[in-house]
Amino acid sequence: MKNLLVRAVLAVVGTAASYLISESNVRADDWGCKVILCLSSPGGPLQYAECRPPIQKLWRELAQGHSFPICSGVGFRASSPAYEPYYCDEGYGLTTRYGDSGREASCISRKSQTVSNRECYSDRAGGILSSRWYWNGSERQCRRYVTRRPHIRSQPHYVDVIIDGIGRQRVWY
Repeated sequence: MKNLLVRAVLAVVGTAASYLISESNVRADDWGCKVILCLSSPGGPLQYAECRPPIQKLWRELAQGHSFPICSGVGFRASSPAYEPYYCDEGYGLTTRYGDSGREASCISRKSQTVSNRECYSDRAGGILSSRWYWNGSERQCRRYVTRRPHIRSQPHYVDVIIDGIGRQRVWY
């Protein structure tokens, strides 16, 4: 079944590429059309072995500052390359602040969380009350917004690709 699907994808790539390179259209780069097809795969751009070489070439080209490849006749747009080296776990938002060693990135919980009572203090940090006492039935609990170190991405650069009929996809490289 998998081989049949791979052959179908390759047939579509070949058909799309030959159509897009016809004399009536602007000459399209076959590699660009393969990239678009692989990016539109529901299982991800590297789902099929045949997609790995064009996608890996895409990452190399973008990392060297080259523009996104073209594929005439297919409605798509790509943003300018951007850089986002950090990310947070679900339920946390990325923020930057100035600390002892300059500008620092951190993750802060979107909702206050119950913490140990020794972490409850009443000072104000940046105008925001850092922790508060709450009553949970007959028990007093401390709640505050928790901060954590962010994760570092192995591929921190990205472009947003919008493919007509499929939607927006962020491509990390």
